[in-house]
Amino acid sequence: MKSAPHPRLQLVPSILSADFNRLGAQIADAAAAGADRFQIDIMDGHFVPNISMGPMFVAAARRATRLPLEAHLMVSRPEQWLTPVAEAGADTLIVHAEATVHLHRLLVQIAALGKRPAVALNPASPLELIHEVLEQATMVLLMTVEPGFGGQPFIASVLDKIRRLRRRYRGDIEVDGGVEPETIALARDAGANVFVAGSSVFGHPSGPASGLAALRQALTRTSRSRGQ
Repeated sequence: MKSAPHPRLQLVPSILSADFNRLGAQIADAAAAGADRFQIDIMDGHFVPNISMGPMFVAAARRATRLPLEAHLMVSRPEQWLTPVAEAGADTLIVHAEATVHLHRLLVQIAALGKRPAVALNPASPLELIHEVLEQATMVLLMTVEPGFGGQPFIASVLDKIRRLRRRYRGDIEVDGGVEPETIALARDAGANVFVAGSSVFGHPSGPASGLAALRQALTRTSRSRGQ
């Protein structure tokens, strides 16, 4: 029996770490450097202690690039955000399993809006929370930091969760938090194929292009070591 192909490796800059005074230029620089899409973190101050962005930032990013956009909904009532964020131009909507008791319904609603439904899990949340909706999810995001703030260190214990998920799920597995050249290789070897990076891209001392180049170089070394 022929094995399923490995999902394509993708780099996703998070605009949470961008310079908002130069948002359009920073998005353009990252797009020109080979970003696959962009993530927009939406936080409500309830599900996570931070407050950041909203549908207007999705709309601003949509005007700045033709690349796909994903909205990471770190909010306590995600059902209220689906339509505004979709209408603002997001292509993928990511909802947290911990934020709702109607996860299947939310994923169905996202698909009905013509968007890619995705589900996220916090570092301490078990995979069993999403087992019953894996067929509805086009992507699973496993947080490798506690959600809410950028610049946190990578939580290495999530690597085993990535391995266990990859054994049962052939879709995109995304990791978000503490993704740097040193940690991206670990996540890739565990089975992740989509990597969200904020500080290591927009905070790179030589600019977003250099940050993305460093991450892609690390992925290339990892892939070669695995014979891919």
